[in-house]
Amino acid sequence: MALKKGMDLIKDLFDVSGKTALITGATGGFGHAAATALALAGVRVMVTGRSGEKLKPLVEEIKKEGGQAASCAGSPIDPQDVRQVVAKTLDAFGRIDILITAHGVNKPNPIVEQPVEDWDMIMDANVKGTWLFCKEAGKVMIAQGNGGKVILLSSTRAMLGMANYTAYSPSKAAVSLIAKSLGCEWGPHKINVNAIAPTVFRTALTQWMFDDNQFYKNFLGRIPIGRLGEPEDFIGTVIYLSSKASDFMTGAVVYVDGGYTAG
Repeated sequence: MALKKGMDLIKDLFDVSGKTALITGATGGFGHAAATALALAGVRVMVTGRSGEKLKPLVEEIKKEGGQAASCAGSPIDPQDVRQVVAKTLDAFGRIDILITAHGVNKPNPIVEQPVEDWDMIMDANVKGTWLFCKEAGKVMIAQGNGGKVILLSSTRAMLGMANYTAYSPSKAAVSLIAKSLGCEWGPHKINVNAIAPTVFRTALTQWMFDDNQFYKNFLGRIPIGRLGEPEDFIGTVIYLSSKASDFMTGAVVYVDGGYTAG
């Protein structure tokens, strides 16, 4: 293969320009990073979250850099809100090629002290919200008839238990299994469904871990690369899972964790 032809092939494999992505949890660290990265790569992005006011600066930031973006606020656990976000995406851009579910919550507590309301809140946000967006965006992708890419946000906690995480860890294990189940279900439709499972990244959800010096030092000792993650560290995986390069990959959980689960 000629070098130029080979380079063009590689570029084409990772080219996501012209596609449309719907990204939930866009006011959080992961959603924000995914939205800005895909927009810079030429993807039209619809960003959603509970707060419309918090979404506006992200849309403005993307447009300032020459990208295309729109926003629609809504709750990920309200079926009507989810349907509205999907409809607004179609109104704005005409289609949905990529779905990224980056929303989520956590509230660590010993199980004997944790209110059942906390369990319900975590399961609703992390599992039900993911399921609802897959359901509604999936209808669109199937009807379009030319495949699609779905990226769910799981966690290393889905694989490894942790004290005081008896709600969060099972919720993320459920997200991983949604990816695997939909990978089987939507394979015939050429819709790839995979999950990204990060370790501790610096986000509003995990800031307490960075503030607790003892916890931070102990946790850092478990990561071979020697640091905790930043949201930008998973951008490459997002591009890969959004592109043709991952067309033969579905139902997988990709651990972006600095080696945390390696040993």
